[in-house]
Amino acid sequence: MAGPKPLIAGNWKMNGRLADATKLANTVSAFVRALPSTSADVLVCPPFPYLAPVAQALAGSRVRLGAQDCHAEAAGAFTGDVSADMLKDSGCSFVIVGHSERRALHGETDAVVQAKANAVLRAGMTAILCVGETLAERDEGRTIPVVASQLVGSLPANANSENLVVAYEPVWAIGTGRTPTVAQVGEVHGAIRAGLSKKFSDGAKMRILYGGSVNGLNALELLAIANVDGALVGGASLRADAFETIVKAAPRR
Repeated sequence: MAGPKPLIAGNWKMNGRLADATKLANTVSAFVRALPSTSADVLVCPPFPYLAPVAQALAGSRVRLGAQDCHAEAAGAFTGDVSADMLKDSGCSFVIVGHSERRALHGETDAVVQAKANAVLRAGMTAILCVGETLAERDEGRTIPVVASQLVGSLPANANSENLVVAYEPVWAIGTGRTPTVAQVGEVHGAIRAGLSKKFSDGAKMRILYGGSVNGLNALELLAIANVDGALVGGASLRADAFETIVKAAPRR
C-alpha cells in the first residue's frame, strides 16, 4: 500500500532580505508549477516579516506557505511574539513547532511545544512537530528513548494525519553536513511510526519528515527509506536549484 504523499518543506530560518525572499518564492513557484500533480507537496517557511510578500508571490501556485514558530496564546501582552491566528491570516497553512534551535536557544520544553502545537491546530493549520537527539544522547545510545519522550510530551491532543506532521531532526546533523546512516534514520522513523500508530487511529498515515543536512546529493537515498515521508530542508532550501533537486527526488504518489 502506498504511503502518504511526500512533503518537502523549506525552512529559510533567519536568512535573506525581501528581494531574496520574493525571488526565491517566485522561482520555487515556477518549478513546482511545471511538475506533475503526483509530485511531492511543497512548503516554504520564510521569516515572519516576509510572509505577506511571499504569500503574494506564491498566489495561484501549489506551493504552501508556512511559519517557523508561533506563540501558544491567541492574543495578549507578548511583545515580539506572533499568534497562530495571525499566521493563518497571513496565508499560512503550516507552522513549525519545537525545532531544535527553539528548544536549545529559547529553552522550549516539551510542554511549551505541545501548547504551541495545540494553538496551531486550533487555528485550523497543520503543525510540523520537530523531535531529535543531541550528539551526546546519540553516543550514549539514548536516541530512541529521547525521541520517544519528546514525541509523547509534545504531541497535540487532537492530532490526526491532516493536521500533524512529525519531523525527525538529529540535532548533531543540522547544518553540519553530517547525516545519520540509512539504518539509523530508518530505526528512528520506525520508532516514531510505532508511537504514532499506538496513539492515533490514523498514525500509519501521518507524515514523518527527515531533517538534518538534507541536500541535492543525499535526498534520493534519504527519501527512499521506509517511513520517511519527506524532508524538512534548511540551508539547501535557500538555493532554488538544490531545493528543486530535493523535491524531484521524492517518490511520486
